[in-house]
Amino acid sequence: MSLFGGVISITGVAYLMFCVFVIAALGYLLGRITVKGVSLGTAGVFIVALLFGAFFYESVCNTLPVKVAGIAVTNYASQALKVIENIGLVFFVTAVGFIAGPNFFKNLKKNFKSYILLGVIIILAGGLTCVGCYYLGRGAEEDPKQFVAMLDGILSGALTSTPGFSAAKETVKNVYEGSTASAYESAVTVGHGIAYLFGVIGVVLFVQLIPKFAKANMEEERAKLVSVDVGAKKEYKGKLINIDPLGIAAFALAAFIGIFIGSIKIPLSAKGLSGTCFSLTTTGGTLIAALVFGHFAHFGPVNVTPNKKMLEVFRELGLMLFLIGAGIPGGADFVEYFKPVYFLYGALMTLVPMLIGYLFAKYVLKLSLLNNLGSITGGMTSTPALGTLINVSGTEDVASAYAATYPIALLAVVLVSQFLIVIFG
Repeated sequence: MSLFGGVISITGVAYLMFCVFVIAALGYLLGRITVKGVSLGTAGVFIVALLFGAFFYESVCNTLPVKVAGIAVTNYASQALKVIENIGLVFFVTAVGFIAGPNFFKNLKKNFKSYILLGVIIILAGGLTCVGCYYLGRGAEEDPKQFVAMLDGILSGALTSTPGFSAAKETVKNVYEGSTASAYESAVTVGHGIAYLFGVIGVVLFVQLIPKFAKANMEEERAKLVSVDVGAKKEYKGKLINIDPLGIAAFALAAFIGIFIGSIKIPLSAKGLSGTCFSLTTTGGTLIAALVFGHFAHFGPVNVTPNKKMLEVFRELGLMLFLIGAGIPGGADFVEYFKPVYFLYGALMTLVPMLIGYLFAKYVLKLSLLNNLGSITGGMTSTPALGTLINVSGTEDVASAYAATYPIALLAVVLVSQFLIVIFG
């Protein structure tokens, strides 16, 4: 890429880095735009990455080819974006696990069975809606396998679930081996992009509109809100040993163990490991490992709790890198795969689980309004909606229901995303 008449020339890896940082800057600027209290946040990065891929992906590929004896053998840009995507995934999911770990297992022992049940019901409702869309639209599709991959991507986007998105892509790669796998991975990415925007805005609007429709008195609702008392963390009787000041070593160890766990394959067919297999994937493995590390905080005298600020940075950085790495190649195929009906499917997969979850929590579980909505944001894995709910309710106590529901929903959406492809693919 040449600028200013060739005075400045950016090629190779430098060009890819240039693109990544430009997308990040523009994406966060877009995400910062607020209309009546609603903003895209980090989702703006994904939208800009999709647009960049749609218009400039070829320029990246042309700048970064790999050749042997003058013959192009692979696309370096595609491989480099895969590395960016996977590193971002590990950063994001591991950080989420560490952050949720201290409260997650303690909440399981208390009165949070209702929230856990609600998280499962929301994800199952989304999965069943996805199945319904499959039977509704399969007759009009030329490639049923591609349609399943597209719907799985739409489901993860409708639930704003980055881990679900990753699990769907990884499962597609494992199930659809060969040259067609990359095309189906692109279908997952495009589906995620189609549904993600409404997935973010839909939940954000939901938690703002429901209190207004219910004419809720926020002062009374705050009084009903049951704060989560997770108890004081047991202090280690002795001096803890920090491997490094920020806890990066502990973070890396949890990620390493999680990747190993996620690589374990369980055969689901008579063919054994050569056939269809189930695995937690990198997403589920790193989440479980980080939850365990976050819960115990230390193993003997060795501190395994990373610095909280570092975790917040890794979570945001990881999400940004993942969305860029997945969004650029996905944008290249966006126009080819997009159909208006896919947006409708995404809207259904956002609205149906929310409504079912809200009604179940209100009339069956008898949760107060703010406990209800807090668990809805966790079940929909929507951090932007949680931020909005905190502002609407005027209290951060709603985050307790979110924290109890969120990890369960993450694990559930990873499993549902995999089973949908395995069963219908």
